[in-house]
Amino acid sequence: MTARTPGERRILVVDDDASVREMVRLVLETEGYVVDVAEDGFAALRAVERTVPDCVVLDVMMPGMDGHAVLGRIRASASRMLPVVMLTAAAGDEQAWQAWTEGVDYFLAKPFDPMELIRYLDYLFHAHKTTA
Repeated sequence: MTARTPGERRILVVDDDASVREMVRLVLETEGYVVDVAEDGFAALRAVERTVPDCVVLDVMMPGMDGHAVLGRIRASASRMLPVVMLTAAAGDEQAWQAWTEGVDYFLAKPFDPMELIRYLDYLFHAHKTTA
């Protein structure tokens, strides 16, 4: 496990599209977050084992292991309370319902407004701070 500085918020961004990973990473780093990236579900699970982040931003449609499978593995692990935000281009009601029933904390349809992600993270970490 990697040591953290006090007050540091670490986000893991998982997407098979390098341009999406880079855009989300830049937006989050601009807001002061420490960002790790993973290109697929297997790399995401290894990253969570190595350094448990404060939140995972997870694409749904990825080769090998999709976001639903990653979410299921996270929810079945010691990190089950880890907040997960799902991003997907397939944002129909059925996809959203599946994510909610699997335990996702927030759902964003691609293309998405990066400020909506920032607002959710601000809410998440503010609410956590006031209840901790």
